[in-house]
Amino acid sequence: MHLEENSLFEENLFYLLAVIGSLITAVGLGAALYMEHSGHVVTGMNNQVVWGMPHVFAIFLVVAASGVLNVASIGSVFGKTLYKARAPLSGLLALAMLAAGLIIVMLDLGRADRMIVAMTHLNITSMFGWNTILYPGFFAIVGIYMWTLMDRKMNPYSKPAGLAAFIWRILLTTGTGSIFGFLVARQAYQSAMLAPMFIIMSFAWGLAVFMIVQKAMFSWNDKQLHPQIRARMKNLLGTFVAAVFYFVIVYHLTNLYFAKQTAFEHFILLSGGAFTVLFWGGYVLLGTLLPLLLLYAPAFSNRSGSVFAAASLVLVGAFSLLYVFIIGAQVFPLDIFPGMEVSSSFMDGKIDHYTPSLPEILLGFGGIGIAFTATAIGVRVLKFLPEDDIQKLENSGHMLD
Repeated sequence: MHLEENSLFEENLFYLLAVIGSLITAVGLGAALYMEHSGHVVTGMNNQVVWGMPHVFAIFLVVAASGVLNVASIGSVFGKTLYKARAPLSGLLALAMLAAGLIIVMLDLGRADRMIVAMTHLNITSMFGWNTILYPGFFAIVGIYMWTLMDRKMNPYSKPAGLAAFIWRILLTTGTGSIFGFLVARQAYQSAMLAPMFIIMSFAWGLAVFMIVQKAMFSWNDKQLHPQIRARMKNLLGTFVAAVFYFVIVYHLTNLYFAKQTAFEHFILLSGGAFTVLFWGGYVLLGTLLPLLLLYAPAFSNRSGSVFAAASLVLVGAFSLLYVFIIGAQVFPLDIFPGMEVSSSFMDGKIDHYTPSLPEILLGFGGIGIAFTATAIGVRVLKFLPEDDIQKLENSGHMLD
């Protein structure tokens, strides 16, 4: 009787989640249609800020999609047994989040059908052109990798497939970071630091997303994560969060070294208003220091819900950092003529303003809804809940790997 009630609860919960996800997705698609019909005049974007709030959501989803696959790579490529049970869920999240991120980008740019032109007329001198290869390739390789994980006959090929997926996802995140790194039309970009920084950001954000989803799935199925597994994943998340912080510090110190970037760094770090608040309060305090405290301080780390809270705060920090990085870099004027004052009717030489509109925000959440719905359906249709054979792990000593 108890099992039947449990099964009925899970079924009802699935339908509830599917409906919620579908509604969020529908609202996001409606917002995209509204912006497509009315034009960008109904958004907060202008001639200077051409990548708005939807791009913050999109870049987060693309970067985290690459990073969440790292959970599978740790198991298949690096042989860490306790991560192997998490590989299928890792792959599902990677595919769902990448699809959602790309949908946001295409809908935000308008004329999504023009993507066919970019794919059939490859411009090898453009990082955008290279990404039309990297993104479809990611879907194909991860799809094959998941096949080797889910089909017993294909299990012998899971390690080479996992290695290929690991290499490709590094290339994909490098390509995403290089879009900004090779872009000379914005003061904050054009830095070789961005490619490796995006890679380590993907590790942290992807693992944070995975741990939140894993916690939710275990709670819905009335299961508890083994304390040692929790400790290993907690420590790994803390390591990645600290590494991101290190790269962000080096990135800003690199900018401060060059005289032409001093004004921009002053704007972001000291005088940028909302951008300064988001950087220090949203990213540094809420997104880095507080999660590290929750993960490592004995008074907090062993408490129930502390890891979930830390992972959630990491995502708050991720959105704060991306907003500052993407929007802040656009509102600050490009110094085309160093030492000269530039002004025109197009606000050249002046700091611009940007306030995200409701349709932009709804489109971003619509992408989250797509990833959420795809994951919920995938988990329901196939067996993605991590099943740990604790006795086997303890006997083999792999719990401590």
